[in-house]
Amino acid sequence: MLNRRHLRIKVLQALYAYFQGDEESIKKTENELMQAVDRIYDLYLYLLLSFGELKDIAEHRIEENKKKIRPTEEDLNPNRKFVDSLVIQALQDSYSLREASEDRSVNWIGDEHHEMFRKIFIQMREGETWFAHMNNEARDFEEDKNFMINLFKAEIANSPLIYHFFEEKSIHWLDDIDLACQMAIKSIKGMEEGEKFIAMPLYKDKEDEQEFIRTLLRKTISMDSENLALIDELTDNWELERIAKMDILLLKMAITELQVFKSIPKKVTLNEYIEISKFYSTPKSHGFINGILDKAVDRLVKDGKISKLGRGLMD
Repeated sequence: MLNRRHLRIKVLQALYAYFQGDEESIKKTENELMQAVDRIYDLYLYLLLSFGELKDIAEHRIEENKKKIRPTEEDLNPNRKFVDSLVIQALQDSYSLREASEDRSVNWIGDEHHEMFRKIFIQMREGETWFAHMNNEARDFEEDKNFMINLFKAEIANSPLIYHFFEEKSIHWLDDIDLACQMAIKSIKGMEEGEKFIAMPLYKDKEDEQEFIRTLLRKTISMDSENLALIDELTDNWELERIAKMDILLLKMAITELQVFKSIPKKVTLNEYIEISKFYSTPKSHGFINGILDKAVDRLVKDGKISKLGRGLMD
């Protein structure tokens, strides 16, 4: 499920493309942003569906081994712990997962995908996670669930083959895959034995979060000139051309958010953009952004441009 930091990052990426491009329209940028956010859910579904693909590969391998001219005892009586997993069965039986996947045409159908999962399965069987689980005597649901989470982290979430597939599908997905993996792991952790699996929604409050995205995007663009003038004034020892473009953009977004979103506390806005700068700008950017935003808050408060609603929101 997306949180506000994820949404701010998606808006940041859309604004960066907008300000770097030529003759981009706000409407086009907004549509692409909303589509990019929505498609994170496809990524989540692909990851959950990967368990069923690996199970099908394992079952096919078991059946093929039984057909050998001289099958071994292991071929005839294979360890079915993985293919009999209650976690995978719950995912495959899930109406909500199936319905969402069909609605969004998300599936792993096709020989190319089958071959990719065959390679992942071979590698998976050689891993310590697989060996430890398949050779212990535990058979309860919690053991099964923990194994699937560890398997997901070791063999699916970090698979170069999966990464390559996602990179080919969307240029945005390599930035989104960590979030989608977190969603998949959280979904599996929340599973209870005997209960139906329900895929989590993308938004906590879809209408509210989409309005946040649109407003932050539009207002940052419409207030660009005045925000830039304020940044230029507050960075009097710096020439704007010498400041990293990403730092300027983060400052523009933060200054917009401080003035436009009356229910978001100042501290939350400052902390969010300082944290985002640690991952999306230079190593020293967070200190620079922190200093400029402190000055910006003092100026905006003095000019009466920050008005928060609710007790304690001015802090």
